[in-house]
Amino acid sequence: MNTATVAQGPAAAAVRPRSLRAATTEAPWVRRTVIGLGLAFMTLFLFIPLVTVFYEALKKGWDVYLAAIVEPDALSAIKLTLIAAAISVPLNLAFGLAAAWSIAKFEFRGKNVLLTLIDLPFSVSPVIAGLIYVLVFGLQGWFGAWLIENDMKVIFALPGIVLATVFVTVPFIARELIPLMQAQGIEQEEAARVLGAGGWQIFWRVTLPNVKWALLYGVILCNARAMGEFGAVSVVSGHIRGQTNTMPLHIEIVYNEYQFAAAFAVASLLALLALVTLVLKYIVEQRVKGQKREAHDRAE
Repeated sequence: MNTATVAQGPAAAAVRPRSLRAATTEAPWVRRTVIGLGLAFMTLFLFIPLVTVFYEALKKGWDVYLAAIVEPDALSAIKLTLIAAAISVPLNLAFGLAAAWSIAKFEFRGKNVLLTLIDLPFSVSPVIAGLIYVLVFGLQGWFGAWLIENDMKVIFALPGIVLATVFVTVPFIARELIPLMQAQGIEQEEAARVLGAGGWQIFWRVTLPNVKWALLYGVILCNARAMGEFGAVSVVSGHIRGQTNTMPLHIEIVYNEYQFAAAFAVASLLALLALVTLVLKYIVEQRVKGQKREAHDRAE
């Protein structure tokens, strides 16, 4: 063990200058105040709304709650939401993994451009993204006439909803993998290549196992956003009841029609999804932190 490291113990802390101790140690009342403000904020803007959703959903009893969920339009919205997520998440999984692998393990022209494009959905409003798809694939869009001639429909149909969902969820997997892959470096891949492994063998047996928890973490976040997306999907869906309404859109429609029990019943399903996502996120996050620490230790 390094002698300097041993010296940095309780004894070393005791001889630190008073100014340094004051800068890193707060009075008990300060800590309690900060923690109290944080808890008050979370109670007001997180816990109370969450409890309200379930209270309003169940206020009229289980019969009304179940009837609102099994209602045909609600079932159609749930089915469409699951289908859109089931298509968009694997697409983003493939793209995010390929993009992260390329950016972290290789040098090539346009690398910074690719990084910028990955972050684009974070800076562009989802509504604007939806409008762009309407301008490209809509009736009066660039490919509108060709799509009509070939009896194909993108806008106000499942393909448009999937495109919009894919766009808004692009960064989640790639942005989770890139820092971890960069921290891990390329030493293990180089060692595998020296031992005679091919490109795909290196990817499946070295690269992928090292990022599996970060990959799962990104998939969880991507799926949560895909199922809860409203803005972009609202523009391209057409709000056709029983056909192109996802769960968030269905909630908006029935709430505007003063069907509050039905709106909160479907909203409670999304809330349950959020709670499950948080639990899975916490579990996987601990694995990812451990993985990043190991990568950092190897890098040092």
